[in-house]
Amino acid sequence: MEELVFTRPRYIKKAPFHYCPGCGHSIIHRLVAEVIEELGIGEKTIGVPPAGCAVLAYDYFDVDMGEAPHGRGPALATGIKRILPDRIVFSYQGDGDIAAIGTSETIHTANRGENITVIFVNNNCYGMTGGQMAPTTLLGQNSTTTPGGRDENRDGPPIDLSEMLALVRGTVYIERTAVNSIRNIRNTKKAITKAFKAQIAGLGFSLVEILSPCPTNWKMSSTDSCRWIDESVMQTFPLKVIKDEIG
Repeated sequence: MEELVFTRPRYIKKAPFHYCPGCGHSIIHRLVAEVIEELGIGEKTIGVPPAGCAVLAYDYFDVDMGEAPHGRGPALATGIKRILPDRIVFSYQGDGDIAAIGTSETIHTANRGENITVIFVNNNCYGMTGGQMAPTTLLGQNSTTTPGGRDENRDGPPIDLSEMLALVRGTVYIERTAVNSIRNIRNTKKAITKAFKAQIAGLGFSLVEILSPCPTNWKMSSTDSCRWIDESVMQTFPLKVIKDEIG
């Protein structure tokens, strides 16, 4: 008798992803949907997609969704959670969205300790608009706006938003993970689960930063992109639990 061991998560729609081959968004979508299903919170979950590569996330997640203007995900998520405090609310944001135009909203939302969960996808560039330099672009990394590599004197160093957010009193759980290997994917799912559980328990602001490959804009193969996260990206953004007041 055959046993079913792998299937589509209940809260992922039967729609083809538009993401580029090798992109990490599809993996992260699946992990979030699996966690929602396993925690039994699908009927009361509301997601907030960003402006960016995941702008069409409402086509993929089979939960209520509310589209936010660029960078305003935490503000919209705050409004939804305050009006509907019994709902589980998460924003899904890229590094350009959360760490550039949305820096103010993110920091103040975290500082207030809003009881929401943020999924922060860090691929070191503005993916949807052509690969421009983002706040998280590495020193020396080529982009369409830094063809000779990011220069610290001209562009400043990369911003470590997760470390910054760990300093404010309203944050209870922040972890940086990745989706470039099976082991890291499993750890990412554990982190997402813990972040949602923090919200369910009413503990405050939680965030999971996920290092994600972007083969198209990095001008690399999928395999090389995963390797580059290990060899380069993690030197600037090491995987670790940055703050944990949950235990």
